[in-house]
Amino acid sequence: MMMKLFCSMLCALAFTACAQTSVESPIHGTETPQTSQVACKEPRPQICTRDYRPVCAIRDTGIRCVTTPCPSTELKTYSNACSACGDATVMGFTQGACATH
Repeated sequence: MMMKLFCSMLCALAFTACAQTSVESPIHGTETPQTSQVACKEPRPQICTRDYRPVCAIRDTGIRCVTTPCPSTELKTYSNACSACGDATVMGFTQGACATH
């Protein structure tokens, strides 16, 4: 029981620390502040409205390297929060479109 509590607290602390940093997109070279990042919750939405309120989502690319560091996440603009969280690879999002360079 104590181990579960410890792990939960550790995960919460890690998420809080990550939420206050910036994330650089490995694909587009954009930087988006993650101070107001919203995590996607389960169950994921199956149907979404088509309204346009863009969000910048951070998603898992599925890339895992063994010998060299490589990007495992990327930033992608979705039309709204529901559409972003409907994608199973999205971990969270911030309001507004992702910046492009």
